[in-house]
Amino acid sequence: MPTPNPDALQFLLTRRSRPAKTLAGPAPDRAALTELLTAAARTPDHGKLEPWRFVVLERGALARVAEAAIARGRALDMDEDAIAKAAKSYADSPLAVVVVAAPVPSPKIPRIEQLYSAGAVCLALLNAALAAGWGANWLSGWASHDRAFVEGALGLSRDEQVAGIIHIGTETATPPERPRPDMSAIVEWRDV
Repeated sequence: MPTPNPDALQFLLTRRSRPAKTLAGPAPDRAALTELLTAAARTPDHGKLEPWRFVVLERGALARVAEAAIARGRALDMDEDAIAKAAKSYADSPLAVVVVAAPVPSPKIPRIEQLYSAGAVCLALLNAALAAGWGANWLSGWASHDRAFVEGALGLSRDEQVAGIIHIGTETATPPERPRPDMSAIVEWRDV
């Protein structure tokens, strides 16, 4: 018989991301964040390649990245509202961790599996932050998919991409519960 961990299961059944706009300081200090990153790095990683890394954006870096989003959006002649939304997500964040998908050449582990692992790191970091009592949200947005922005503002190499950006801070409002998937609509049982 398996040994259950009812507290962990209850956490997973009731977990709820906190909207980034409701997060404020304080954010975890470096010691507390290192513990969260350590938990996230225990994610499934076929081949032990560690095909991901973290870029921690603290307040000064967040302000710089917000300005870079404005400049890049204007260079692309984007809608001002879209530019402002992207910049605000960085400027207003108390702390953000960019999870970088950094695939490693491997004859055994396909690139897609490595990208899945980077996505799993995002969820693991989000859940670790929530379990530690912080408010947290996984965001991306147009800027995180723009090559010039991610290479210039975030320092990614040509072979890397943003898997997700996890914003972490102190929650200022508890969001209402949102509708969840209808399990009967998404689960197919097969016996044969």
